[in-house]
Amino acid sequence: MDLALLSRVRHFPVRHHSPRTTAVLLKWLERVKPAVVLVEGPCDATALVDVLCDAQTRPPVAILGYRTDGTPSSSLWPFAAYSPEYQALKWARANGARAEFIDIPVGVSLAVDRHAPGLGVESEAPEGSAPAPDEAVPLTEAFARSQGFRSFEEFWEASFEAPDWSPEQFRPVLTAWADVVNAGPRPGYHRQRDAFMARKVLEVVAGGVAPDQVAVVAGAAHTAAFLAGDVDPKEEAKLPEAGPCAVTVIPYSFPRLAEQLGYGAGNRAPHFYQKAHEANCDFRRATLEVLLDFAAHLRMRGFSASLSDVLEAYRLAVTLSDLREKSAPGLDELREATVATLCRGDATHVDSFLWKSVIGHEVGQVASRIGQNSLQAEFWREVGERRLPRTDSPETFSLRLNNPVEVGSSVFLHRLRVAGIPYASLSGTGSSRKQGAEGEAGGYAALTRVRESWQAQWTPSTDVALVEKIVLGDSLEGVTTRVLQERLTQAKTTAEAADVLLESVITGCSQTVAQALKACDAHAATDADLPSLANAARALSGLMAYGTSRAHSDVGDEAVAALGEKTFGRALLRVREASACAPEGVPPVLDALRTLHEVALSQPRADKEGWLTEARGLMESHAVHPATSGLATGLLYLARELPEAEVALEVGRRLSAAVEPADAAAYLEGFLQVNALVLVKSRDVVKALDDFLTSVEPERFRQTLPVLRRALGALGATERRYLMENVMGVRQLKDKGRAVKAVLEEKDKATLKDLSADLGKALDDLDDLL
Repeated sequence: MDLALLSRVRHFPVRHHSPRTTAVLLKWLERVKPAVVLVEGPCDATALVDVLCDAQTRPPVAILGYRTDGTPSSSLWPFAAYSPEYQALKWARANGARAEFIDIPVGVSLAVDRHAPGLGVESEAPEGSAPAPDEAVPLTEAFARSQGFRSFEEFWEASFEAPDWSPEQFRPVLTAWADVVNAGPRPGYHRQRDAFMARKVLEVVAGGVAPDQVAVVAGAAHTAAFLAGDVDPKEEAKLPEAGPCAVTVIPYSFPRLAEQLGYGAGNRAPHFYQKAHEANCDFRRATLEVLLDFAAHLRMRGFSASLSDVLEAYRLAVTLSDLREKSAPGLDELREATVATLCRGDATHVDSFLWKSVIGHEVGQVASRIGQNSLQAEFWREVGERRLPRTDSPETFSLRLNNPVEVGSSVFLHRLRVAGIPYASLSGTGSSRKQGAEGEAGGYAALTRVRESWQAQWTPSTDVALVEKIVLGDSLEGVTTRVLQERLTQAKTTAEAADVLLESVITGCSQTVAQALKACDAHAATDADLPSLANAARALSGLMAYGTSRAHSDVGDEAVAALGEKTFGRALLRVREASACAPEGVPPVLDALRTLHEVALSQPRADKEGWLTEARGLMESHAVHPATSGLATGLLYLARELPEAEVALEVGRRLSAAVEPADAAAYLEGFLQVNALVLVKSRDVVKALDDFLTSVEPERFRQTLPVLRRALGALGATERRYLMENVMGVRQLKDKGRAVKAVLEEKDKATLKDLSADLGKALDDLDDLL
């Protein structure tokens, strides 16, 4: 490798997403007029340069590289309108120069082990993003603070962005800065990239282009290595083999570029820098325009923000920059001036909504010539036709599931959820019945809803997922079906198979419905787990009761009903055995018993009599855990299958002195789980409870106290009030309480009268003194 020849090539060091770098670069390109422009970026994306430079393409956009072998791995190389790499490509196309990317291919980049120690990739952006600038963050921050700045970004704005540099001044200064930052050994990964890019540059020269007709636009650290001849050709051999991959261009957004939201390229306010770029790097004008935006946002929210307030804020920002010896205001001055003037010293508004407008919400657009895969096309078609959110900011909307249009929107959103495509999340629901699991996005809870509230937000990750998921199917229904089929294959219990069944219905994947029904039947025949069978019975009961407007399977409703009856009957056979469990196994069994009770009472085709027989058996049995007996007693009472007198008798028997206190407390815990308010309203039940508590010896009472606390601690204020009233009634304390209360009230009145007289005298004395 001829390093001397490499140094004769024209190099321009850049920093990602820097308006000033871009402005100076364009001046430099106009002066040197190169025939070839080589840009840092994946070399196998060179074919996309025409798309990036197309008039229909509107930044921010990103090159997306992704694996095509089904492995979920991808990486992004984003561009804003003010990114120097993007403007270099645009200049080349406008001036007839050849433009190419020269960095390592996407397949190699994705094959790099980013967590390998000593590789130096930890300074890169997070996996799935473009590489971050080659900077040691602790060193840059320390240097900035040593110069009197609060952060490296403030130092960069004051030293590089705001001053009006010429190309002759800017290039050596930025290269020198790169030398300072990279004074230590270059990390291995960056040295490997240096070697690769150097070879690509020399290949262009070897192809007959004069060195002074080649312009290399790369990160400052790489440029410094090229100019210093600090490139080892042997390093390239250490790069891994490229994996199977493809590359495309997708829209990107300002929030994804912002430093606060995870992209570590020092671009903390893309909208502000876009304003500066459009104003030819006049940061004073950009500051004024953003302040005008701030005032408009404040007025929309009912706050007072006049033009004179804006001018005062602008003057303060300029004054602060002058005092700090800066060429123009930066983000720090903008924020401080906004808080002091427009927000009257209160930073709340800046943090809550104003600063978001500095970041911006812009989403880019890619030229139609790039094309979209079938999943992307379907996604954007559905979003457009259903008028769903398209921006990179969260928007909330509701769907009423009583018409085909909004049911179709719900099916679309649930397909994205199941397929793992990030776009919308369920934020609230409306249901005609109590949901089986609060906050559950799919399954039984989704089946019973009459209204759904969603929060949607497009991000570049949405398009990344749509590109990656194409290996699973060419439609969203196909991808969702594939995902559900894989889950069905992995299902080990009846409940897991029933969950796939419900998700198939919610997402309108009729093909999977029949397969899931067969899997439920097969698992139920051998499943000995009561919670699993109970959950499956509830799922099938839900399908029997509610039906669905989302999907219709060829198996028909009768097949679902028959399987539901069979599964419920199999669950009943497991009740006694499952209830004779150890203490740690009690909670899921209690949930299963409640589920079976709910199904028995709500589903006409369920074996109600069979359940009531099993519940009575649990109530009377001493071979099962006492908590299950208590729960069964409460369920039978609430179902009006036990008269109050019999309940009181049973509770009295279970809480008698002949029963172990621990068992009695466990029984009480299960009993009160049903509907404590109804139970504590019963004078006979409360009397049995009171007799039990007063009969327990002190030492044994201490032993059972944890269980008693757990049982009684769940009582709310209303239940406690009824409990105390009935305790007072049982002990005949109400009349005594009234007498005591009357005596206390008379004493309080006399005391207050005396205090009033003393206070009056004190006030009179105070008047005399004044």
